[in-house]
Amino acid sequence: MRLAHKFKIAVVSISFLSVAGMRSWSEEAKANATPVLETLVNFNLTDGAGPFGPLVQAPDGDFYGTTTAGGASDNGTIFKITPGGTLTTLHSFDGKDGASPFAGLVQATDGNFYGTTSAGGAGHGTVFKFSPSCRTLTTLHKFDGTDGDSPEGLVQAADGSLYGATNQGGTNFASCSNGCGTIFKITPGGTLTTLYNFCMQASCADGAVPNELVQSTDGNFYGPTLNGGTNNGGTVFKITPAGKLTTLYSFCAQTNCTDGLGPDARLVQATDGNFYGTTRLGGANTNSCPGLFGCGTVFKITPCGRLTTLHSFDGADGQIPQSELVQATDGNLYGTTDGGSCPGQCGTVFKITLEGELTTLHTFDGSDGAFPRPLVQGTDTNFYGTTFGGGTHNNCNFGCGTVFSLSVGLGPFVETRPTSGKAGTTIEILGNDLTSASSVTFNGTAANFDVMSGSEITATVPVGATTGKVEVVTPSGTLSSNLVFRVTQ
Repeated sequence: MRLAHKFKIAVVSISFLSVAGMRSWSEEAKANATPVLETLVNFNLTDGAGPFGPLVQAPDGDFYGTTTAGGASDNGTIFKITPGGTLTTLHSFDGKDGASPFAGLVQATDGNFYGTTSAGGAGHGTVFKFSPSCRTLTTLHKFDGTDGDSPEGLVQAADGSLYGATNQGGTNFASCSNGCGTIFKITPGGTLTTLYNFCMQASCADGAVPNELVQSTDGNFYGPTLNGGTNNGGTVFKITPAGKLTTLYSFCAQTNCTDGLGPDARLVQATDGNFYGTTRLGGANTNSCPGLFGCGTVFKITPCGRLTTLHSFDGADGQIPQSELVQATDGNLYGTTDGGSCPGQCGTVFKITLEGELTTLHTFDGSDGAFPRPLVQGTDTNFYGTTFGGGTHNNCNFGCGTVFSLSVGLGPFVETRPTSGKAGTTIEILGNDLTSASSVTFNGTAANFDVMSGSEITATVPVGATTGKVEVVTPSGTLSSNLVFRVTQ
């Protein structure tokens, strides 16, 4: 079996945005904690192989994700895994309903999961809805090439619709051999609207091969393109919900590009209002990764387009970062690099401050996984993630992949779903030990709420609430979100 592979570079040698923890949590304990990685699942092809997208935690406390291959038809799966490591295969794709879901899932306000497959359907990928209660999958849209090809992951916006990108296809086939990609909107009912078609010619250097979007607190969407721009090294762009696109920054594509080359992961908007991301290649250490023009970077970019390179990888601390970052309860960013020479250095997990100080937390050796993918911080404070390869089963090239947890000693938190809404909207608040919660406030304004379980509260956005943190008072302390809840009109 040949495992499906989406890496834009062959490496042959092989959200939840976090929230602030309990105020009583010991800062000294955080600082002195030793990272502990535990392998929860080794995929074996029958139960899936090659997980690529990030996990998402549901109100039941379990995590849901996808594999790009394996399952009953070797077209990939949807799975559920408990924090303790019990895995359940929920759906096996058969090609007709999609194949190779490289992106993760998003749980919408209706309780269903939505996602994409990069292939299958009519041959160019699909958008699907999956009901966790009934375990049924509904194909909402089959791309035909002209409206996009190879869709990336989705994000549910404040208007209730889902927004995403395709990294190929669209109407500008002349500019790119398979089209330069699109930005689209799709309703939960399946009505798709193409908002923008990318073009890579000199007369339209807006980028090509767009990746996943993030909705900013200003209501617009921000994202990267792998290629294109004025230097053909990729871009960062802003696009309005109506489809007006602005190129904010074009990366360099020469052999000495200290600002990075080829951004290929969703951006994250941190609590300081700026966006943070990675480039797969480029950076200051051009001699450390021969042929890659540098080992990749971590960067910060303001909403106005001012870019700062925070870190250039040197190979020893990782190379080829192409997964989105996550801001954790300590305010720092956490991410992964894909690796170097495997077995041996098969990727890393790292922490980086907003000022650019980087610490390597774990180096994979192949037996515990290879090519780690994006992290998510669970409500139990641990990070959870997957590796595309490695593990103990050899039914796939380079191994079938793993699911892992990583403890770094952070404090507990709550998370809102969605992250924005107007007064009167009912939202979910996820966390741990919420049964005896006595108060919920939105930026200081008290809200009506109901405790649904120890891990879920439903609350109504109160009249007069303003954009800011959501706080839940429990007998053990106050749980706060450092991802602000945006109150819309």
